[in-house]
Amino acid sequence: MSRGTRRGKAGTVFVLLLMLGGMTTLVSFSVPLYRMFCAATGYQGTTQRASGGPAEVLDRAIKVRFNTDVSPDMPWSFTPPKPVKLKIGERGLVFFKAQNDGPGAITGTAVFNVTPAEAGPYFDKIQCFCFTKQTLAAGESADMPVSFFVDPKIVKDVDAKEIKTITLSYTFYPVSGSVPQSAARAADGSTRPAATVN
Repeated sequence: MSRGTRRGKAGTVFVLLLMLGGMTTLVSFSVPLYRMFCAATGYQGTTQRASGGPAEVLDRAIKVRFNTDVSPDMPWSFTPPKPVKLKIGERGLVFFKAQNDGPGAITGTAVFNVTPAEAGPYFDKIQCFCFTKQTLAAGESADMPVSFFVDPKIVKDVDAKEIKTITLSYTFYPVSGSVPQSAARAADGSTRPAATVN
């Protein structure tokens, strides 16, 4: 094999390794980048985060429903609150109830979205249990608050101004390694459909 051929093959291998490294880097950052994009744009019903309520409250009401679900490998019960009817811009406060039905302490994290997706950019949360991980001891239950409002700017959006009902959904997932093996096996053997309060 000539020296030129060896150099060519070495160059090809180097380029392929660079491409592999680049692809690995992109994959590792794709999830956080996607989450940042969704949070900034409200894409796929991603809600917004606010430090306080708006200065304006409109004389128009909107209904907010709540839906809950739990990952199949997480032995928690998760119950939504009853729907509320608020004026657009009015601050609401509701409590979700979670209970650890497993034999040991479990830490969970909640993912969320709203439907219809067009409401995502205008559904603002001031306080939410979903902002941090939640840990419950075996048999422990907790009321988990969400403080929110619907931004009055929704009435200026041609795609969202006619929305009369918004559904806020949460799904709890266990933090990696926090579910004991026995609890995970028990949870996998049961099915818990999503709970919605109409």
